[in-house]
Order: sequence, then structure tokens, then C-alpha cells
Amino acid sequence: MTMSSLTGQVALVTGASRGIGAATARALAAAGAHVVLVARTARDLEAVEQDIFDAGGTATIAPCDLAEPEAIGRLATAITTRWPALDLLVINAAVLPVLTPVWQIEPRDLNRGLLLNVAATQALIACFHAALRKAPAARVIGVTSSVGASPRAYWGAYGASKAAFDNLLDAYAQEVRGMSAIRVAIVDPGATRTAMRAKAYPGEDPASVKAPEVVAARLVALASEEFASPHRERVENT
Repeated sequence: MTMSSLTGQVALVTGASRGIGAATARALAAAGAHVVLVARTARDLEAVEQDIFDAGGTATIAPCDLAEPEAIGRLATAITTRWPALDLLVINAAVLPVLTPVWQIEPRDLNRGLLLNVAATQALIACFHAALRKAPAARVIGVTSSVGASPRAYWGAYGASKAAFDNLLDAYAQEVRGMSAIRVAIVDPGATRTAMRAKAYPGEDPASVKAPEVVAARLVALASEEFASPHRERVENT
């Protein structure tokens, strides 16, 4: 991919303050896109924004708690007022509920996972659908988990939320296929060196799994590919 392959495009990345989201934001900016950085903490977003500026790219921070009922609507209004079209939406933000047997799942913890991982995803699609349709070749990329498709003991809360996440994105892809240029990809990053991974596997050597930049490179490549929609893939270790 050339440094200018996404020049002139506007990309929005959720969960952009760290991990896969931050790496993807930096990679998109390096490819020429103007990146809107979304996460809860302004200070963390400012650090990623500065990295992008230092590398010669452009970005805008948009602090936003996606779990807040009206926040996504306000975010969409602010962004589409400045940029009527959105070329790329990367839905990366997620929360990992406590890993526990299904009969011990706390309703509050489950609801939190469903709110951010599912309800916020639907709200992002609803609020940015019109802007995506205005782009000549829009892409929506959702970062999922293998436990959404392959249930695993103790991962029931997170797996259920990711199964619903995948279903929403797949359904959306089918709904817009043939009536717009929007293409949807659902990407399982596989084992990746992130804070969420460290929380789930506290005894794991971080050096034994791939860096977020490996996943970011694949997501940026998808932004320019003509893939069949819906598209699903897993990023393997390299």
C-alpha cells in the first residue's frame, strides 16, 4: 500500500486510544486518510493524535463514551456537519465482561457488554449510514472475536455479545448490498498484544502474540480492497 492510497478519505475509528484501534488509526493516517479518533479519554486520544501529527498525518480527536445513550448521535452530528461523507468506519471499541460460568454472570456486567458491544454498534451504523452512502466506496470494518462464532467455557457473556455483533454487521451487509457501494468486513484479529488480551490471559507472555500493528496493516489494506460483502476473515500470526 502506498502512503497516499487513502488520500482525501475520512475514516472514523472507535477504541482509538490504544491497542488495535490506536495502531489502526496511525496506519490509516500514514496511508493518507484523515482519521477521527474516538474513545472515552481525551488525554489518551491526544497522544495518538500527536503520533499521527509527528508522522505527517492528520487527525481529529472526538472524545465520546459510546455507552452513553445520546453520545453517538451527537458524535455523528458533529462529524457529518464537517464531513458529509464517511469513507471508512472501523468499529473496534469493545468491553470484556468478567470471565465466569454462565450461571454466575452478573446482570450488570452482561448488560454493560451488550450495551457497548452490540447496542453501540447498531447506533453507529444507524447514525452514520447516510454519510457512508455518500462515499464513493465506503467500508465498514468490525473487529470481532473467535468466541462469537465458537462458544468457549467462561466466555459466555463476551461471546454472546460478539455473536450479536457479528449478526448485526452481516445483516447490514446484506441489506445494503446491491443498493449502495458500502462493503462490510468482520475481522477476527486473533491473539494480539492488547490490554484486553492481558486481562483475559494474565499469565501469558505478551511477546508470544502478534503486535497490534499486524492487525492494523490488514485492516488498512481492507479499506482499499474490492471484497465480497459481507466478508469474514481472521488475521493469523506472522
